[in-house]
Amino acid sequence: MSKDNTKQEVKLTRAEKKEINNIIAKYKGDDKKAMSAQQSIPYKRLYPDGICRVDEDFYSKSILFEDINYQLAENEDKSAIFDGWSNFLNYFDTSIKFQLSFLNITGNEKIFEDSITIAPQEDDFNSIREEYSDMLLKQLSKGNNGIIKRKYLTFGIHADSYKKAKTRLERIETDIYNNFKKLGVRMESLDGKERLHLLRNMLYMDEKQSFNFEWNWLPVSGLSTKDFIVPSSFYFGDAKRFKTGDKFGAVSFMEILAPELSDRLLADFLEIEGNQNVTMHIQSIDHTKAIKMVKRKLSDLEKMKIDEVRPDRALCEVA
Repeated sequence: MSKDNTKQEVKLTRAEKKEINNIIAKYKGDDKKAMSAQQSIPYKRLYPDGICRVDEDFYSKSILFEDINYQLAENEDKSAIFDGWSNFLNYFDTSIKFQLSFLNITGNEKIFEDSITIAPQEDDFNSIREEYSDMLLKQLSKGNNGIIKRKYLTFGIHADSYKKAKTRLERIETDIYNNFKKLGVRMESLDGKERLHLLRNMLYMDEKQSFNFEWNWLPVSGLSTKDFIVPSSFYFGDAKRFKTGDKFGAVSFMEILAPELSDRLLADFLEIEGNQNVTMHIQSIDHTKAIKMVKRKLSDLEKMKIDEVRPDRALCEVA
């Protein structure tokens, strides 16, 4: 059997063909803009198992994790949670880059309804299921403006090939799972389609259209994974503001110089009702370099104290 005949065996439904044609028509006659928008999305290839080749030798993987009720815990339990979290962060050595992403997006009302509707079964309790589902739907209509809140951890390594990266990333994922288990946190790994859906949600935060994509659409359409998530254009004309398609957004970088931080800082940010993405990029430092950096900071603090005292001494001498 020839390769051409093998490709033709992939059969798509009418709805799938329509979806692919819509994607192609979106960029038809404007190849320059389409290429520009696609190249602005910084990855080379996304695999079905969820591994992403970001550049020539860097590969990443993402997991979704649930929260733990830290704020309502007793002080002793808070200390234990904090110590466990510190140990979790210390697991990542200098060879592993990772980031925490906290995503609040406007959800699809239909998806909300489907997720809380209890399907009937072949027993005598369908009336109870229906009553309970109606109650949940009424609560949903009075809820949090349809904001979906998700937390993700993305980690990546340098590797010579996809095969080598896959082996090590899966080992790291197992270690992360065990560390989260000690903290009482549930997690699940994202496959390629789920990561693609996540990227689309970031680029189309307030659009409530469903995400349609299947891996077998790629060979018959000639499209790439980016075609299913990319906006019609990107615009980065200002220092802080940007535009994706017809949507505007803003980026802020926060540098904290306060001597003390509240453990409510991140929670207060995430309680803002609106579309937002809070990302924390974390890179471990070599132990020797870390000690030198701390000593240098301590020297800077001592110097600042001396500089603050000197003017007072001068005033006393004049008096």
